[in-house]
Parts: sequence; C-alpha cells; structure tokens
Amino acid sequence: MPTDGDDTERVPSGPGATPHTAADTLPAAAGDRPGTAATPAGTADPGTTTGDPAALPEDPVAPPEEPHERRLLDRLLGAGTLALDATPRARLNGWLWALAVTALAGFLRLWNLGRPHSLVFDETYYVKQAYSLLVRGYEASWGEEPNAAFEAGDTSMLGTDPEYVVHPPMGKWMIALGMRLGGGVESSSAWRLAAAVCGTLAVLMIARIARRLFASTALGTTAGLFLALDGQAIVQSRVSLLDPFLMFFALAAFGCLILDREQARRRLAVRSAAVLDAGGTLGWGPGLGFRWWRLAAGVLLGLAIGTKWSGLYFLAVFGLLTVLWDATARRSAGVRPWVRATLVKDAVVAFLVMVPTALLTYLGTWAGWFATDGGWNRHWAQDNPGQGVTWLPPALRSLWAYHQDMWRFHNGLETPHGYAAGPLGWIVQWRPTSFFYPPEVSGLTGEAAQRACGAESCSQAIVAVGNPLIWWAGAAAILVALFWLVRYRDWRAGAVLSGVVAGWLPWFAYAHRTIFAFYTVAFVPWVVLTLVYVLGLLVGPAVGDGGTDGDRRARRWTIAAIGVFVALVVGVGLFFYPVWAAFVIPWEQWHLRMWLPTWV
Repeated sequence: MPTDGDDTERVPSGPGATPHTAADTLPAAAGDRPGTAATPAGTADPGTTTGDPAALPEDPVAPPEEPHERRLLDRLLGAGTLALDATPRARLNGWLWALAVTALAGFLRLWNLGRPHSLVFDETYYVKQAYSLLVRGYEASWGEEPNAAFEAGDTSMLGTDPEYVVHPPMGKWMIALGMRLGGGVESSSAWRLAAAVCGTLAVLMIARIARRLFASTALGTTAGLFLALDGQAIVQSRVSLLDPFLMFFALAAFGCLILDREQARRRLAVRSAAVLDAGGTLGWGPGLGFRWWRLAAGVLLGLAIGTKWSGLYFLAVFGLLTVLWDATARRSAGVRPWVRATLVKDAVVAFLVMVPTALLTYLGTWAGWFATDGGWNRHWAQDNPGQGVTWLPPALRSLWAYHQDMWRFHNGLETPHGYAAGPLGWIVQWRPTSFFYPPEVSGLTGEAAQRACGAESCSQAIVAVGNPLIWWAGAAAILVALFWLVRYRDWRAGAVLSGVVAGWLPWFAYAHRTIFAFYTVAFVPWVVLTLVYVLGLLVGPAVGDGGTDGDRRARRWTIAAIGVFVALVVGVGLFFYPVWAAFVIPWEQWHLRMWLPTWV
C-alpha cells in the first residue's frame, strides 16, 4: 500500500520490498519516472546475501554511506519528483501535452463566444458594472430597463449616481479589461473575453499542477483534459460571472504553493545536509529564506477575495496546508522538535507573508472606489462623524461601513428562486442552474422552427451543469481520497481535497440563504484533481523485474479500463456541449440531455 512520504517510520524492508520513494507516494505511469529511490538505511539490499555466515565474502566491505543531500532530497521530494524534469525530452513532453489540452479548451471556450448576443443570467449586473468601472471608476447606476440599449451598444443610460453593489470589484475589473481589449461594449464576445481567457489558462495551470503533484505527465494531461471538458468550467468561461475569476485566482495560488513546497524542501535538504556534513546537529533545522512563491500566493488569494469574499476560505485552508507541509518536511529531515520549530520558523512567517499581503492586495482592488468620489458610501465617514471604527482614516472607515452593509445583505439573502440549490447536492450536480432559455426560440413553430433547427420545436439553452461522469465519479473519488488521507497520510490526498474543503464545505453554514450550484466552479479543479489522484492509485506503480506476468497483465487491463473511462468523459463532454454553448437544437435533443428530472 502507498504510504505518506513524510512518514519516515514505515519503510518497507526485506529482500522483496519495493524501494521507498519518500514523498513520491503516488506512482506515475510507466515511462514518467525513470529510476528509483536508494534503499534506506536499515533496509536489506535485495542484492545482499543473507543467512549462512559462510556464504559471506571473506572480507566484506560496507557500502559507502549515501550523501546527506541526496538522502534528504529523496526523502523530502521522492524519486518521481526528482526525475520528473530530468531530461529535455521529459520537459518538452510536459509542456506539449499541457498545451494540447489547453488548445482544446481554448477552442471550446472561444468558438462563437458572442452567442447569444444578450446579457445572460447575472451578466445583467456584472457586465454593466464592469463598463461603469471602465468609464467612471466606480459602479454607477443605470436607468430603467437598460439591457436592450446596452446590448445594442448604447450606454447613454449610465448615470453618475452610485449603485449599491454587494461584491468586491476585482472580477468586474477583469471583465472591463476584456471589453477594453476585445472590441468594446458593442461586442458580446468582448463582454466574455476575460472569462474565456482565464478559463482556458486554468486548463494549462491544472495540467502543469497535476503533473508536478503526481510526478506524471500522463496524469497531468488527464487532469487538463477533464477540466477542458467540464460543463461548469465551459459555461462559466463563456458567460461573464464572478465565480470563474475566483476559481482562476485560487487555482493559481494553489499552483504557487505547490512550487513553494518543492522549492522549500530542496532548500531544507541542501541546508540540512551542509550542517550534517560539517558534523553539526540539526536542532530546530535551518531557516528557509524568503519564499517568493508564497508571497505570490498571497497576492493571488487577495485577488480571489477581491472577486468574491468566499476567497477567504481558500486563504485559510491553503495557509494551513502550506504550514503543515513545512511541519512534515522538518520531521522528515530529522528535526526532533519539529512542531515547535514549525510554529516558530515557519507558521509565524507564513502568516506574516500571506495574510497582510492578501489584505493589502484586497484593498488594492478597491482602487477605483478610493480614487473617485462617486462610489457607494464613499463619504460615509464625513456624513456620520463619530460613528463606525473611529480610529480608521475616513476612507477606510467608510469602506468598513460599506462592508458591514454587504455582509448583512449576503447573510440575509433568502429570496426564493426556482434554481436555488442546497450545497449537499452540489457535488453530484443535483440541481444545476439554467442560465438561458429564451422563449423566442422555444416558442418557434411550423416553418420558423424548421428554419431554425430543422424540427417542429426548438430549444436554445445554457445549462450550468458539470460533466456528469466527472462529477459523479469525482464524488466517489473524494471518499477514496479521504480514506487514503486518514489511513495512509498521503500528502497528495490532502492537497487535492484542500480546494474541495475551501470551496464547498463553508457553504453548509449558509444553507439557509439563497445559493446556487453554479458556485461549484470555484472548486471544480480540485474535484478533477481528486478524481485523477484516485485514477493514479488504480494504475499503481510500474511492475518491476520482480513482478509476475499476472501483475503486468492486471495493470495493462486497469490502464485500458481507465482509457475507456477517459474516452467516455470526452464523449459525454462533446454530447453536452450544445447545451453549454447555446446551440439552437431540436427540443428532443435538448430533452435528451436532461438526464435527471431536477435538471429541467
């Protein structure tokens, strides 16, 4: 059974033991991991003769002791990670396959992006607010029923009075940037350009993250392919809401912390080896220096919070995760007071780097509100002297009062909605959100319907439902990963579950308010990572020279079965694409894709 690479006490031994691969507890596909870890001290070398003393060489020579640095690198990172980019060909393949699935994702997200040329679902808020940020610097109010004029490119109804908005501005600034670069307000493709680009780049990121996380190009490519073909990810890359930007920034922060973990462990191995080579003792272990990837994660998490406040949960969970990685690294390196050492040398520093950075970045997302006079509550402090948090400067006191109003709105939002969905069903996409189903298409009959879709009745839909195979298998994979984390303490299980914990579990505390299943896009990358992690467990390590033909045959059959599953995911994704991308199709074809009665 795989064990946690940070658990150095459980090392397999005996002539037939599989070499311990330290942190690399999840074997990669064959060909991705050349080489194996050195046999740990105290473990019998398979090539050593044991038993009868007479069988020993006349003058036995003790094998040379493994260098401290190599031993620590192997223990802290694992043979798979160390070998992942060992050759130019491996590095090239790692990028080519990731770029291939990214190209597929880009096609599915950018093709006919302007369809439909109308404000879809909550685009009615965010797109118009984004345009207001672009020209006013703050969210100004519009006149009565402005959508038709806006869709025609007429923005004359934008006023100067502030609009009360309940989400921070970062996601809307992203939409505004897309409009500026993509052709202006007249183009519905420009409204959605930023979401499509971020959704495409998320596929590239997850392919690279999974490759490093699992030390396997094959598994990394599979993760990218799954995200490229997931319905939540596709729909919300083709519609300008805030949640895809939250996902993008959170995933980028996670990738930075994966890189930080590897860099920190390399530093720990090198610096600890230097101490041991000099004949010293580790004590609390060496310092790890300034960690730029952790700082970058703090910035990105600040941008996530500046998109939606639920980014706070990612900051909390990822901050705890990175400190736990430091703790297990010091323990594996041989630091005995590893808990105290982590608290003093790592946890405090991590907090001081990530939390203030995220806070300052978050405040920076409000730059337009600070720089102008027209935003909502901008002069609340001057109008309410002696109220609020009086020790803050006036601008921050006004912003704090505004945030209190926003909190009361979010916590008290209980307006009934036909597509409201409790968080328990999110993980199996029980009640997806219908973003678009125009009556002018569904109401077509006779010759008009024949011209539109070649049938007696037509449908045009945008249904924010995930790829069913990914989500249903992903729900089961979460249970498997949770078991692996508890039973074997595999750090990868904790990593893939972290985003699910941050993006899903907090919503159970808000089940009383009106919430929707499309929020799941924020943690869909971690559902994908969890599913791919379990597929990697099923494949297992390559069968070595000591394996049997039956072992090799079983592994080949497992890989073939997983290949069939991947092909089915691709097929289902292409099958559902028309109702993710607003195709005009016969009503029967729409109904054929409504697999559950709760989807209608």
